[in-house]
Amino acid sequence: MLTMRFHGSVRLLEIALLVLLAVCQQCVSADSDILAPPEVSQHNGTMYAVCKMRPSSTIPEGLPKVYGQVLFKQDYPHGKLKVLLRFNGFPTEGNPEPRAVHIHQYGDLRQGCDSTGGHYNPRGVHHPNHPGDFGNFEPQEGKIITLIESDATLFKELSVIGRAVVVHEKRDDLGRGGDAGSLLHGNAGRRLGCCIIGISSPTLWNMYNKQNNRPLRRN
Repeated sequence: MLTMRFHGSVRLLEIALLVLLAVCQQCVSADSDILAPPEVSQHNGTMYAVCKMRPSSTIPEGLPKVYGQVLFKQDYPHGKLKVLLRFNGFPTEGNPEPRAVHIHQYGDLRQGCDSTGGHYNPRGVHHPNHPGDFGNFEPQEGKIITLIESDATLFKELSVIGRAVVVHEKRDDLGRGGDAGSLLHGNAGRRLGCCIIGISSPTLWNMYNKQNNRPLRRN
């Protein structure tokens, strides 16, 4: 009799634990939904952002004045971030020089692009392993138009919303330069243009992505 009561108590305890686990899972799911920006539900589980590129106010004469847009799209919560780069203003004569593009820490343009800080590096690792190290892009007819995937994210504590995208004067050496600067910023030179990443509607992404016939590049 005691054995039957014991096994019955154990079974009731197991059932109670299963119920508690199910309730906790629902709580975690609810908390996750609360953490998602409202635009995610408004746009069918997808987040969009835009960054309007302009020349740095501190750029020296003789360097290219870069204009354009950076468009972002990411499915919540773990989708890969897609980034559409659309820049113009590069030289159209001679051999096109590849230009580096990175996400920088601060959305602060008080001193042009110089006040955007260093690369966004939340994990404290060497370049080119920062989530916003997009790489090098070679202009064609004075323009850079390309679609890439990035390890950066628009969500939660590592979100790049409010940070800056910077186009650099030179090619990124991808951490192979053999000096301290290479491991910080790839020796990519001065900052030609920059912009601050902000939440947007899908309108620009849908419009420009249809015009983009280039294959997706994975960084």
